[in-house]
Amino acid sequence: MPPESPFEALRHREAEHFLPVVRRLPVALVEGRGSRVRDVDGREYVDLTSGWGVCSVGHCHPALVEAIREQAGRLMQTTNLFYTLPQLDLVDRLAELTPPEITRSFLLSSGTEAMEGALKLAHRATGRRKFVSTRNSFHGRTLGALQVIGQAKHREPYAPLLREPCVIPFDDLDAARDAVDGETAAFVVEPVQGEGGVHVPSPGYLAGLREICDAAGALLLLDEIQTGIGRTGRMFAWQHEGVVPDVMTLGKGLGGGFPVAAFLCSEKVADTVSPGDHGGTYAGNPLAAAASNAVLRVVLEEKLVERAASLGARVEQRLRGFAEQHPELAREVRGRGLLLGLELCDAERAAQLPTRAIEKGVLVNVTAGNVMRLFPALNVPEDDLWPALDVLLDLIRD
Repeated sequence: MPPESPFEALRHREAEHFLPVVRRLPVALVEGRGSRVRDVDGREYVDLTSGWGVCSVGHCHPALVEAIREQAGRLMQTTNLFYTLPQLDLVDRLAELTPPEITRSFLLSSGTEAMEGALKLAHRATGRRKFVSTRNSFHGRTLGALQVIGQAKHREPYAPLLREPCVIPFDDLDAARDAVDGETAAFVVEPVQGEGGVHVPSPGYLAGLREICDAAGALLLLDEIQTGIGRTGRMFAWQHEGVVPDVMTLGKGLGGGFPVAAFLCSEKVADTVSPGDHGGTYAGNPLAAAASNAVLRVVLEEKLVERAASLGARVEQRLRGFAEQHPELAREVRGRGLLLGLELCDAERAAQLPTRAIEKGVLVNVTAGNVMRLFPALNVPEDDLWPALDVLLDLIRD
């Protein structure tokens, strides 16, 4: 019998002890630089998923690696009862990036933790228990986040642990007016739905939600975990409409590969909380904060927000041209900046695309059953991007 390949050996190791709640793709990655990653067998791939939108400045950006190395040699962790400079620097920088209405932030380790904190904050600020959210939305998989998630496949297995949700169609102001009432704590919505299929709302939707929430005394809670930190061609996706939320969540691209997230709010909302209302062992962790500070410096110094807007527009044009030429293969192109989706006609073939792309040296994601989602690093080299996109479109044609 021939010896096992390094990948097969890893796969068998995992089968013995890993809790099988993840359906893996047949790749074991060991190294990444920029928009390229290498597997245990030495094969290289162009990564158009950027670690699920996390590696916003590419894999192992030198400035990020150096910031982590330096902080790791100084102070990795301490209780949140003490002040630390990286945490203070980060909350200052977030305040600079947001409009004057958003004054406060709290740092955590993951997007779903940020959503948990934001939901608690909305309840505390309003005294209300009802949350309204949208179909196909994704806000995390912890119990509080499952209460507002718009995907039944994630919520229903845990329905006995949850209150009956109030989930309405996305991009439907009439439905929002009917749902948001005097018992509503917050309307929870992604400015652009990511996991739900890359859906961009109609112009005026967020502004309409702002008016509806104000009239009912409810908060507008915007989930920017996937869309924030330049992903859509603005630092935050709500800036496309100029609508300021009461509470917002950040994650993914904020850490560039290091686990960090945040929820932010207005001074009026912040005035309703007291010490002890929220916390976490790693909340404001100095190592995570140092990583995030480095990411934000890179994003601003390298003008990656502007690049996401300009490069994203060109990629969108390329995808639209493909869809127009092949209406039998692709229905629609959606997205903003470098968060783009190509809706494919054949769901079965769409499901096969990530595995087929691996064979051609490209990592890509399909979400919502039939939407090829592109969310590469904001600084993805064009020499990597365009050939990889050609590979994907050839596979769709084949």
